[in-house]
Amino acid sequence: MSTPEQNNFQAIISHAKEYGFVFPSSEIYDGLSAVYDYGPYGSELKKNIKDYWWKSMTQLHENIVGIDAAIFMHPTTWKASGHVDNFSDPMIDNKDSQKRYRVDHLIEGFAETLTAKGETEKAESILSQMDTLLAAEDYASLKKLIEENKISCPISGTCNWTDIRQFNLMFDTKLGSVTDEADTIYLRPETAQGIFVNFLNVQKTARMKIPFGIAQTGKAFRNEIVARQFIFRMREFEQMEMQFFVRPGTEGEWYQYWKEARLQWHLSLGIDAKKYRYHDHVKLAHYAKEACDIEFEFPFGFKEVEGIHSRSDFDLTQHQLFSKKKMQYFDADVDASTGKPYGNYVPYVVETSIGLDRMFLLILSNAYHEETITKEDGTTDSRTVLHIPAKIAPNKLAILPLTKKDGLPEIARALTDECKPFFKCFYEEKDAIGKRYRRQDAIGTPFCVTIDHQSKEDNSVTIRYRDSMLQERVPLNKIKEIVLKEIS
Repeated sequence: MSTPEQNNFQAIISHAKEYGFVFPSSEIYDGLSAVYDYGPYGSELKKNIKDYWWKSMTQLHENIVGIDAAIFMHPTTWKASGHVDNFSDPMIDNKDSQKRYRVDHLIEGFAETLTAKGETEKAESILSQMDTLLAAEDYASLKKLIEENKISCPISGTCNWTDIRQFNLMFDTKLGSVTDEADTIYLRPETAQGIFVNFLNVQKTARMKIPFGIAQTGKAFRNEIVARQFIFRMREFEQMEMQFFVRPGTEGEWYQYWKEARLQWHLSLGIDAKKYRYHDHVKLAHYAKEACDIEFEFPFGFKEVEGIHSRSDFDLTQHQLFSKKKMQYFDADVDASTGKPYGNYVPYVVETSIGLDRMFLLILSNAYHEETITKEDGTTDSRTVLHIPAKIAPNKLAILPLTKKDGLPEIARALTDECKPFFKCFYEEKDAIGKRYRRQDAIGTPFCVTIDHQSKEDNSVTIRYRDSMLQERVPLNKIKEIVLKEIS
């Protein structure tokens, strides 16, 4: 039996397709598993989220600059970073269905069903045991945990499992015109390494002084065996990452700083703080000193949106070792304890890494509401609305002439031309004004302006606010100012 949360999530997925946010990729050929395309409103929302992050990192911080590194990198990069040897997940196969699952996803899915039944304590106990066994890489006990709880394959319904083993998640391909002579290279599984290999190039050309950060956004690729939950886990996705280079010994305080600063960025979008929580890692990556996730309460439970990691000097040291090129920084500042300059050292790194597609789903999940409206005469109506924060909404203003004649479209077009250099506008003449309002509610447009016959007489218009549905009469020449104030 499906839960209200699952029903709500299915409604969000349907809404995303119906209103041009997200489409299944190659849908006319029955799609490609776990790959999606962003439609007219989805691509705008995605870009706005990315721009908001980029501005917060590079424009509002004097000591953070951006780069755009290539997807293809020298294959030794991934040997140095540890991805060739360590970038794998524990997998298990069901012998009857021949389907393969990531062990943590299989157990988490089972825990979700227990929670839905009200067995929260048992679910938390199983997840706690899983975290401990994964940290210890005790795969025999993990399999025993699956068998003891009778965790079955969703396809076959049986518990006929293979042993657990590791499976590398990187996509490989060939570089060269003749396949037999080509070198094997990888589609990058993360964007961070493009930052590390350019550390000195950026430091010197941007004249940066420790502590400083390098930010970038871009595509990454992971061969997820079971990609699920819509765009939450995909094989092709986009990351927004910032690597912050610090003096050794200061990484702990910078880790705490970015842990708090990144949560505040999320809350700056007006989202309820109760929907967020930190999750400190039990099992640390091979490079990490400290690590935590910022989790958000999606319709399918609390899940990771962003990671903050104290990566030590692992990455730069590894690239120095494999490339035989020095990755050191000369620090001329004086150490108060010795009275001498800090000199040459390999910086430590604190990373912030957020999934753009997950942030998109977070915004969509938080914004989606089905509302019942009680009218003045006591009757009720309903609407589906996306309460997207105005500053990142796909369209900021819909301009709607009441009729297609009597000079109203001309006034509306003039307003559109005035506003569109400053923010995204949408112009529409078709259908009754009520229907047009509902369509704009459904795509999350925060403001609608109606031009009517009175507008011709006194240059006033009706502005409607999406969230409250309040309508008020304002001067035509104030519209741009009102919207700019709300979205800035």
